[in-house]
Amino acid sequence: MKNVVILGAGTSGTMMANHLVSKLPKKEWNITIIDQYKTHYYQPGFLFLPFDIYTTKQVKKNGKKFIPKQVNYIQEKIDLILPKENKVKLEQGDILDYDILIIATGTKIAPEEIEGMKGPKWHKNIFDFYTYEGAKALRDKLREWEGGKLAIHITEMPIKCPVAPLEFAFLADSFFKHKGMRDKVDITFVTPLDGAFTKPKATEALHYLLEEKGIKEVTDFNIERVDYENNKIIDYADVEVDYDLLVTVPTNMGDALLERSGMGDDLNYVPTNKATLQTNDYENIFAIGDATNLPASKAGSVAHFEAEILTENIIRYINGEPLKEEFDGHANCFIETGNGKALLIDFNYTQEPVEGTFPFPGVGPLSLLKESRTNHMGKMAFRWIYWNMLIKGIHIPFVSATMTEKGKHFEKVTH
Repeated sequence: MKNVVILGAGTSGTMMANHLVSKLPKKEWNITIIDQYKTHYYQPGFLFLPFDIYTTKQVKKNGKKFIPKQVNYIQEKIDLILPKENKVKLEQGDILDYDILIIATGTKIAPEEIEGMKGPKWHKNIFDFYTYEGAKALRDKLREWEGGKLAIHITEMPIKCPVAPLEFAFLADSFFKHKGMRDKVDITFVTPLDGAFTKPKATEALHYLLEEKGIKEVTDFNIERVDYENNKIIDYADVEVDYDLLVTVPTNMGDALLERSGMGDDLNYVPTNKATLQTNDYENIFAIGDATNLPASKAGSVAHFEAEILTENIIRYINGEPLKEEFDGHANCFIETGNGKALLIDFNYTQEPVEGTFPFPGVGPLSLLKESRTNHMGKMAFRWIYWNMLIKGIHIPFVSATMTEKGKHFEKVTH
């Protein structure tokens, strides 16, 4: 028997287990998935938890129920990958051999990377919402907060779900309006980028929305430290932003396992071929989702598209066929803009988000780069799609793994 070992049972790992169990001959292949945590979180839901839009029960389930019964599930911490020996060592000392290894260990916040961030005020008036604990603590704070200066801050890129901090700003605006206290809250969006987003056209649309909602922007802010005693964040150019409540997205890093195993880059992400998802250094090791160093968004939709392409490439690898250089960085993200509306953006490595209709050209029903209630309904429906289709490896109808240009309004280039 040959062995496929999947490291991590989050979104990417769970999808790969579901895809491969139906594709690999059971008499020839064992599939094993390893994760130290019992709970599977619906991470896009962390955005809604602080505003009491979702309950804690809606964002977490027992992870094992999404792993197919034919897959060996090991709940234990992974100590080391030994890539030259094709082995994985577990914390209790067990050694697993693999013929194919899939790294799906995700990304984590590292607030300790910035001086003063994870100090005595952490989860008191300095919060994250990228963890279950952080989002829940922030929910409790917002329930009783009486107003003041709210700073929403991104430490550095790349981060998981690059639009989430903006969505938080828009939802905060809507939340305080509905509580009748928007006039008591001063909202500032602080980013290391030179604009609201990484792509110019989307930045334009999002900047307009920030302006319309009275949210101040501070750009090119490269944080040096948090002065938690005086409630200020300070950057390397000595620019200061005051806050009463700081909601920050700390540095995002890959799993420390990759550093221990000598397989990660400076941020512990795995150097990966951006079109095939094979790792650069080992032909029988593949990486997917947030664990890779791909210049694509770290988002669930991206992992979903990657999983479809990676499954095919693993079959090709087993059969000794050349891998398909097919993944194009396709991302499809709803951006919640508050007041029951949302934007939708669809883009890839080379094509920035533009206006248009999705998934059907001219019909929609979703509109690209424009606010609509239908997009908001799409965002809300995504939770059901996530639990019932996405992580079970079921193809989402009418949405292809690579980006389609149909229905998009590209500007004509004149020479």
